[in-house]
Amino acid sequence: MAARWRAVAAVAGGTALIGLHGWTYGNWINDDAAITFAYARDLAEGAGPVLQPGAAPVEGFSNPAWLALLVLGKVLHLFDTGAILGVPDYVLFPKALGLACCAGILAACHFAVKRVTRWPSLVTVFAGGLLAAIPSFVIWSLSGLENPLYALAVAWLAALLFRALAGGRVHDARIAAGAGLLAAVAALTRPDGVIFVVAYPLVVLVFARRVRAVVPASAGVLAFAVPYGAYLLWRHAEFGRWVPNTAVAKNQQPPALADVTRVAEPVEYLGWPVVVAGVLVTGLALWLVPALRRPLAGWLVPLVLALVAYCVLNPEPGGEFRFATPLWTMAALVAAVTVVEGLRALPVRRRALLAVVLAGAAVPSAPALADSGRGFASGPVVPLCQIAERYGRVFNGYADTIGLREGSVLLPDIGGTTLTSRLRVVDSVGLADAHIADLVSAGDFAGFRDYVFDEVRPTFIHSHVPWSDLTGLTHDARLSGEYAAVVLDRTGQNGDWVRLDALDGDDLVRLRAYARVTVPRVEAERAGSVTGRCGAVLRPGQLPSSAAGR
Repeated sequence: MAARWRAVAAVAGGTALIGLHGWTYGNWINDDAAITFAYARDLAEGAGPVLQPGAAPVEGFSNPAWLALLVLGKVLHLFDTGAILGVPDYVLFPKALGLACCAGILAACHFAVKRVTRWPSLVTVFAGGLLAAIPSFVIWSLSGLENPLYALAVAWLAALLFRALAGGRVHDARIAAGAGLLAAVAALTRPDGVIFVVAYPLVVLVFARRVRAVVPASAGVLAFAVPYGAYLLWRHAEFGRWVPNTAVAKNQQPPALADVTRVAEPVEYLGWPVVVAGVLVTGLALWLVPALRRPLAGWLVPLVLALVAYCVLNPEPGGEFRFATPLWTMAALVAAVTVVEGLRALPVRRRALLAVVLAGAAVPSAPALADSGRGFASGPVVPLCQIAERYGRVFNGYADTIGLREGSVLLPDIGGTTLTSRLRVVDSVGLADAHIADLVSAGDFAGFRDYVFDEVRPTFIHSHVPWSDLTGLTHDARLSGEYAAVVLDRTGQNGDWVRLDALDGDDLVRLRAYARVTVPRVEAERAGSVTGRCGAVLRPGQLPSSAAGR
């Protein structure tokens, strides 16, 4: 009983450290997360897998497992309903899910290492401390995106492999089935999670006799293929694609030899001294602690696979290593157990020397990581509330000003916009628009402009760099010929436009007057509150907070 309470305390303590770090980012939710929020709302309310009710089905999300949790939250009135204890539930619920997943990661750590160490609680709380020290892990685990669920699936897959190797049960069909199902969860949480289907076969082929390896390896692949294959068939039937539309829009390329060079990126983020020290202490622990050698392979294989997945994926705009969450997870788990067991196996004097070396290696990394976290807190990547306010509610105000009942708006930031806009939202990036995704993927920006001006003919257009430079939209003669600028900066690349044929009488004068008052006020609020303040609920048709008197 005492051991159980120590385990609970270790998991809770490590999770609390992560939560305390996450507190510094306030109510920030990334706008990309709001795209999944919109799909969750429409699914729960019976509109289907669409960005907005009445829109064509397009898989503008790439995280169906995370989407399912949000739909459940919506059905249970825990999400997208209102405020809980004064905190909007579109902030509280996904962050609570993220923290729960972090607790699950640490529970997986304790479950695994208690087979090989006398101090599993120490290893667990140490792993929590390491994860809490990595801003990238904390930021994206509490961003509203699927990162923590992805990391959780990988952590439990690794824990299962660790336990199987420690107990000599790697060829067990039940282990194979569990590994396959966890790999399926990872793949249904992020597309790159499909790489983890090879984790169990790799381990079993190395540590089991070849004849005995065939059946469990096949069972593991089958356990993965059934749920994942079923989703692929549904995806193709529903959306007409075998891959998410987001992957098409982002033009994800096949692996190339040049991708290997990206290994240096996460190493530089953590700091070369601490990474080199981590590699050395891992080798030392494997040499000094024979009982750790086989089971640790169950963690090193997912660690390497997570690194490969990171290197293969296209870099994500906005930085902070959004796609490295499972990599940080596995690196922290490996470091925690090898440091604790390595120190335990050494005589007292050498133990003290190793502790000094590890502390010295961490000295350059600590201020750099702290600066990274502070920098993000002062200007986080694309906050949901800022997008909802500036592009959803402001354009609602534009439509109301000219008495527009129906219309559309083309812009590149669609998450918060979709949750608050009463206009039809057209995604100029193509994440939630199949035709635009195809054009962007092919690099056919002339075709993109023809589609926008000749077929979509949006009532409003917003564009800003880098999208205006990439698409050439603001340089197209049809923009100046068919649209009038409502708000425009000195470069002519960033601004709002309205179709001339949507205007009547002095509509343009009234639009510009509204924009002169409202847009600077909204922009000032964005500058003063980096995470944004957009109320307890996000609903179509809302006006800017200042205009609504809030």
